[in-house]
Amino acid sequence: MPALAQTHPGQDQLVSEVARDTGKDPQALNALLDGARKQQSILDAISRPAEAKPWKDYRPIFITPQRINDGIAFYRAHRGLLESIGRQYGVAPEYIVAIIGVETSYGRNTGKYKVLDALVTLGLYYPPRASFFRGELKTLLELPDNHLAGPLDTLTGSYAGAQGWGQFMPSSIRDYAVDADGDGRIDLKNSLPDIFASVANYFAKHGWQTGGPVAARAQADGAAKPITVKDSSPQWALEQLEAWGYAPGQLLNPGQPSSLQSLDGENGKEYWFTFQNFYVITKYNRSPLYALAVHQLAQAIAQGAGVTDSAQ
Repeated sequence: MPALAQTHPGQDQLVSEVARDTGKDPQALNALLDGARKQQSILDAISRPAEAKPWKDYRPIFITPQRINDGIAFYRAHRGLLESIGRQYGVAPEYIVAIIGVETSYGRNTGKYKVLDALVTLGLYYPPRASFFRGELKTLLELPDNHLAGPLDTLTGSYAGAQGWGQFMPSSIRDYAVDADGDGRIDLKNSLPDIFASVANYFAKHGWQTGGPVAARAQADGAAKPITVKDSSPQWALEQLEAWGYAPGQLLNPGQPSSLQSLDGENGKEYWFTFQNFYVITKYNRSPLYALAVHQLAQAIAQGAGVTDSAQ
């Protein structure tokens, strides 16, 4: 009897791998994938990410009076839970709120795409990043049922397949998501304890330094040495950057491991010293624009909510 034609390119191999690694029923896996659809709108969306914009255009997308005020109200409404989880994981709670604010406007917009559609489209039809997204699709198919907010074929999220208020990809659900309310299920869409603790755990596991600085504005003198960085990992002592012509606008530890970001701001070039906690935020989204937006939103929320021990 001839084999049935696969619905998507590479589906047979993918199903074979998942069945081998998990013992799941190939027929059930094929049924899930057969129900997924390639979406051209997803391919269009990934070709125009907001992070391609300069800072002067990127910042106003996320740092708005409404998003700040909503974040302050959200912090106040859930202050006890946020601060308890912040203490447990050693992560400043305003950054948990800011992540949720930037990602989903405090849970109001968690994405309209079917997660299966998104990951099938990008994992099996988008060669530039097929390896990454195919890996995320495989992980999604392998996740236990109690790691998901509902049946797999009903889950919705971003065009990239991220889910929940904190927009976790499947591998992040597997590696960092937490059942903080103790109900036996990880629910990143309906359980605030699970949502907050999962974001905090993500930061903690990536090396967040409790009470450590995040970013600080720098001023460049006329002879400042041009600096290019590949990523935001701290590479020099702050005093080395000062020796190269970059002065801090506040009192900072001269031996603090740091890096430097040069961004095109609304009023010209902006320079920012960045530290380990900034680098941790880029583990959530590798763009330094994203990390700086999260930082500035967190600072505005902390100020508005009267948080006195905020990270800098």
